[in-house]
Amino acid sequence: MKMLSMRSILAAGAAAMILAAATAADAKPFKLAVNAEATTLDPHAQNAQSNFWIMLQAYEPLVARDAQLKPIPALATRWEAVEPTRWRFHLRPNVKFHDGSTMTADDVVFSYKRAMAPTSNVTIYIDSVSDIAKVDDVTVDLVTKYPDAVLPEKMSRIFIMSKAWAEANKVERPQNFAAKEETFAVRNMNGTGPYVLKTRELDRLTLLVRNPAYWGQIEGNVTEYHHVPIVSDATRVAALLAGDVDALINVPSNDVARLKADSRLKVIEAMENRTMFLAFNQAAEELPNSNVKGKNPFKDKRVREAVAHAIDIDVVIRRVLRGQGMVSGSMWTHFVNGWDKEIEQARRPVDREKAKKLLAEAGYPNGFEVQLDCPPGAYDEVCLAFAPMLAQVGITLKVVVTPAAQLWPRMLKGELAMYGLTWGVPTYDAMYTLRGIMMSQAKVGGGSWNGGRYSNGQVDSLIEKAQTEPNPDTRRQLIKEAHRLHNEDVGHLPMYHLMIPWAMSGKVTAPHRADNQLEIRYVKVD
Repeated sequence: MKMLSMRSILAAGAAAMILAAATAADAKPFKLAVNAEATTLDPHAQNAQSNFWIMLQAYEPLVARDAQLKPIPALATRWEAVEPTRWRFHLRPNVKFHDGSTMTADDVVFSYKRAMAPTSNVTIYIDSVSDIAKVDDVTVDLVTKYPDAVLPEKMSRIFIMSKAWAEANKVERPQNFAAKEETFAVRNMNGTGPYVLKTRELDRLTLLVRNPAYWGQIEGNVTEYHHVPIVSDATRVAALLAGDVDALINVPSNDVARLKADSRLKVIEAMENRTMFLAFNQAAEELPNSNVKGKNPFKDKRVREAVAHAIDIDVVIRRVLRGQGMVSGSMWTHFVNGWDKEIEQARRPVDREKAKKLLAEAGYPNGFEVQLDCPPGAYDEVCLAFAPMLAQVGITLKVVVTPAAQLWPRMLKGELAMYGLTWGVPTYDAMYTLRGIMMSQAKVGGGSWNGGRYSNGQVDSLIEKAQTEPNPDTRRQLIKEAHRLHNEDVGHLPMYHLMIPWAMSGKVTAPHRADNQLEIRYVKVD
């Protein structure tokens, strides 16, 4: 029989006390329905919004964001640049992990090195970091490859784990999500946050309970958080109308008016810091899932341009999204540093005759067949709407809606011919998209979500110059030029910026955020 250490016994006792306190008779449950299950609970394994919906409740970064998305102290109380390439972070003392152990600089150093590991998918947030060093138990230094003036603003998605817990459970490195690896951290959590994981029933319910030992302030009154994945739009809305859940943060656009009309509910509408775009496989010698054999049409810019001229996104927003979107020529929103009005308005016009001419010039006068893969929920109907538009220029589009957990690994491996994706910018700086989506994968740390393998050496060079440029105005010009060249290439095809209506019971008060994240510690239920 395996003997438990005194540390393990004490930790188990601390966790049990937390759970007991949080399940008292005065519990205030809050049930949130979402359109996609979290694919992993490992905080460094995958950079996906559906995962952060849960992780944000249990794990914490050094620097967080408030309801207005401004950087605020979290596990670090303050920070300063002590050298051009060295940031010093002063840690909050006496913070406890959910197992009762105390967070120290060792945990922070471990977490950042883990986040920088080859299997991590969150390196995009700290791609300028070369090392992290312990100064003392409550101080760490982040060393950067070049002066990075916006580093603290990019760190809100690097969560701190317990080094001892990770070592005890053999999760010293992040899960290899692309290889579908299973580890203890995939289904278990041990953070410092306001809520503690109690149960995890995949595709049914993840239950978190309030942490009475939380170091910070919990402004809301929720003691039990029920995270309920419901893929079907109709079923999710029905659950809200029936009172089975308290809120939705993925409201189908065609249901907004009906929910607004229900006096029991309230709907909050605002623009999201997120853009929907199409991506094309530009690397495969033969296009997957297509009737074209021996070559890849999407390697030819004229074919990608033809797609751009064939799609009438204004019609899609009006008829499919019911106005819940904003046409865009930009890969990021106005919330992001590096947004440019000129690029935002520079969209190729709908011109299907020109599209046909471009296809003929590229050697496809009769068009071709291709598969478009999209995840369900947020924009699968949008993807379906593209099919009749492309059919008018000869491109037969087979739209396949696949759950994100199956779709993303294939996308990251470059197995898709064409796919739709929505992309937010949690750093609020264009470098996040430039490096993650538009940079060549051949570049170190580049193209972590560049599933179409777009590559342009000139764009790469501009990105590299921008990330080390200390002058803000010069940096913005470099970003603009990289963005312009990418769009001229049709490296990806931006479609629209999302609107995010939230619907909830009239008894619920929750702060709406442009990053479509809901922190349960701010939620109140009457």
